[in-house]
Amino acid sequence: MNWLELPNKLLLTAILGFAAVANAQTPLQDYKKAWPDFNEIIIEDSQSYDLSIEDKKLKVIQDNHYESMILSENGIQNNSESFSYSELVKLKSYDAWSVVNNNGKEKKIKVTQSNEKLSRDNSVFYNDVKERQLIFPNLETGAKKVYDYQTEFLDPFLLHKFVFGNSLPIKNSTLEIRTGKDINIGYKIFNDPNNAIEFSKSEKKGKWIYKWTLRDVKPVKFESNSPGFLYIVPHIDVYVKDYTVDKTNIPVLDDVPQLFNYYKGFVKNLNKTENAELKAITLGLTAGLTSDKEKMKSIFYWVKDNIKYIAFENGYEGFIPREAGLVCERKFGDCKDMASIITSMASYAGVKGVSVSWIGTRSIPYSYKELSTPAVDNHMIAVFKDGEEYVFLDGTDKETRYGIPTSFIQGKEALYNEGETYKIIPVPIVPAETNEVNEELSLTIENNKLIGSGSVAYNGFSRSNILLQMGDAVNKTRFEMIKSLVLKGNNKFNLKNYKEENLKDRDKPYQINFNFDLDNYIIKVNKEMYVSLFLDKAFEKLIIEKDRVAKYEFDFLTYTNSVYTLEVPSNYAVKSLPEPFSLDNDYFKADFVHQIKGNTVVLSMKLKQKKILLDHPDFEKWNETIKKLKSAYNETIILQEK
Repeated sequence: MNWLELPNKLLLTAILGFAAVANAQTPLQDYKKAWPDFNEIIIEDSQSYDLSIEDKKLKVIQDNHYESMILSENGIQNNSESFSYSELVKLKSYDAWSVVNNNGKEKKIKVTQSNEKLSRDNSVFYNDVKERQLIFPNLETGAKKVYDYQTEFLDPFLLHKFVFGNSLPIKNSTLEIRTGKDINIGYKIFNDPNNAIEFSKSEKKGKWIYKWTLRDVKPVKFESNSPGFLYIVPHIDVYVKDYTVDKTNIPVLDDVPQLFNYYKGFVKNLNKTENAELKAITLGLTAGLTSDKEKMKSIFYWVKDNIKYIAFENGYEGFIPREAGLVCERKFGDCKDMASIITSMASYAGVKGVSVSWIGTRSIPYSYKELSTPAVDNHMIAVFKDGEEYVFLDGTDKETRYGIPTSFIQGKEALYNEGETYKIIPVPIVPAETNEVNEELSLTIENNKLIGSGSVAYNGFSRSNILLQMGDAVNKTRFEMIKSLVLKGNNKFNLKNYKEENLKDRDKPYQINFNFDLDNYIIKVNKEMYVSLFLDKAFEKLIIEKDRVAKYEFDFLTYTNSVYTLEVPSNYAVKSLPEPFSLDNDYFKADFVHQIKGNTVVLSMKLKQKKILLDHPDFEKWNETIKKLKSAYNETIILQEK
């Protein structure tokens, strides 16, 4: 047909239509424009559960779909994806393929290169979680990686959380739950303050369909000192409340008592048989000790020194502590095994009130009230009820002393097993004073070089944190580690020698005595000499970025108590000293005071940290506080030549 023969309106429509096609962008162009700094985007990340009753049991099938697009040449290098499963989450099937452009049409190329390996975790020696790795062929810019897999959950108590987030942008992220009407589910949504997650509930073919969708999900920004991605990323924890079989209601999860009953089944038969070897060891350790506290400290330290922490999880072994006798025989165990042997030895020693307890580390943001499912816990310890005080006995950290919890469970809750009942015990934040660092320096000036000798003593977490990092390092490696600990002033610091004390005694501070010299630190102008005694400037560089997304978490609270004494050269006199500095707010209590004592200048410097977790409203005030500290650190002593 001739264009001139078209009616005017049809002609205009055709012209506009062709113009629209000419100006339209492909999905690849759209994605590259929206996310120019990324080499790949996830188009679809979806998960669905199908819950039904079969053979009078609850059956849980999960289907997963993933689809991404390569946006650049660099993205082609990321040609693999993987998913995981285990003894309790059985893999039933999977399929994967690349989608490439073939003369304007999409062509599917099946993934044929695939392998299974054990999933590794830095904190776990062995577990039964397997990882299926997929290698996608023929990738190019604009190509897609697509895979599906189906699993079956053998335990309805252990449904996984669904996370609306990734290090890559996500176009569409969806969770769907399909249940029979004889099944009740519960769910909790976290980190969705603006209710951006779309929710719908519908009925189809006699089933309830629950659906949650989040679109255009921003990539997760991983930042240092973040308490964990579960504090940031929108996610849903889904659980089965109950289901009905033959008109009988069967409860699963909905509150703490139900969670405790589930856990209780894993420990009800623990250590019922006496082990002669472990009993003899225990009685030998506690012979002559009169108080339960002394007995528990002796037992606790023996476990730390003699049982190596090696996590080993396989199916329900991830939940069931092993028999104390077996742990003693093997000389290794995971957190549950440590709890098992400590409680068993307490029983042999005649100490009551010592029991296994479940707890979540600080990477988990929930309380038991917020989420009464196994997702609230990832750790187990022993707890000793000593009168009205609870002592948290975590054998996985060999350096932490008796009487304080490990740093990674501070501020959390322990589910304490009292046999037929339980108690939720809050774990305190260990006070900064418990982690005190005491330092004393004696300084002289020789040929414009600062010469010093001193000692530094580390208590509490300050002690255990350092010794865990140093491990068994020796010779030059240990020398360099010590040097980094005691370094003063600038990179001209020269550590001459050092001596360590109380390496093995957890109840005493770890101490380093050392000698050093420091060049290029003193400034001379005519007859004046400028010296700063702020040889350590704690927190000086810790300014929090304005665009930070995550909260800022410290491992523990610190308190430094330092006294630096400078001998004034005989041909000089003190011309001026910095004014005393004092600060006391929500973040620090600081007192810096210079004094003249005889022929010396003494700086007394005390700095106590107050807050272990900083949230967004804290950031600006924190930065203002750091600026005040920096200003104080810049003050100097002025010595005048006589």
